[in-house]
Amino acid sequence: MSAFTFHGLCPATHTPFHGDGRLNLDVVERQAAHLLARRIDRVFIGGTTGESASLTVAERLALGDRWAAVARATGIKVVVHVGAQCLADAAELAAQAQRNQASAVSMIAPSYFKPRTLDDLVASCAQVAAAAPGLPFYYYDIPAMTGIAGFPVDDFLRAAAPRIPNLAGVKYSNPDLGAYLLGKRLHGGKYDLPWGIDEYFLAALTMGAQGGVGSTYNFVPGPLQRMMAAFPQGDLATCQLEQDRLMRVIRIVARRGYMGCAKALMTHLGVPVGPARLPNGNPDDAGVKAMLDELDAIGYFSWKD
Repeated sequence: MSAFTFHGLCPATHTPFHGDGRLNLDVVERQAAHLLARRIDRVFIGGTTGESASLTVAERLALGDRWAAVARATGIKVVVHVGAQCLADAAELAAQAQRNQASAVSMIAPSYFKPRTLDDLVASCAQVAAAAPGLPFYYYDIPAMTGIAGFPVDDFLRAAAPRIPNLAGVKYSNPDLGAYLLGKRLHGGKYDLPWGIDEYFLAALTMGAQGGVGSTYNFVPGPLQRMMAAFPQGDLATCQLEQDRLMRVIRIVARRGYMGCAKALMTHLGVPVGPARLPNGNPDDAGVKAMLDELDAIGYFSWKD
């Protein structure tokens, strides 16, 4: 199994579309260049931010192939989200990720027919992880989106370890910080638990987080990077200032619909990822201008990087 950890920032990247909604994979190179210029060397593709639930399997395979080509050319590390309602689709995506020499795979569990027991959840993950046995596997815990709750991360790790040889950890987008701490400390800190709720990034650092996966990392990495530098020095004032800045950006972007506005902001920053797909909406021109004016008013353009 390849060695990989989520230390540092790993942006959850947008899937780029043309204005008519077709994939626009030529933009992937621009996405990678934008992040590498900001000292970010890894990406998490095809997840929530990547609108994976609105992509066909064929589109997700094409997206994986393009990122793999960019990775070979640039050295950027690619983690592929492979979760799907159909476990066979998820396994197909995982197998492709291994062929493409991705750094790791991650999956949400099916959420229409939900796993009702911890055993069913582990069995679902094991089926998909077995399709990419040479890659680190991360369960993606995001109860706000999947409705799958009641399985504390430390319980999951104990149950999954004997059945998933390539288990590396959990991509943790769950607000239960207490359970997060238990998972981080389990078996002497054996498992990698990248944090996934940007609004609580500072709180996660106090619980031992060493990195994360987030959508804001695409367009406001500076505060997160400065928090990660200041926290080990005990500089809480700087950490609080930077978390405050991040929160203001999130609120402004979310005010008119987070997905569409985040993609519009990326386009403004020179990375034309296009619109969001329905059922996510998109701001009109006046909405984009209002968002940019609000961001300018809080000084965003001077400290975003």
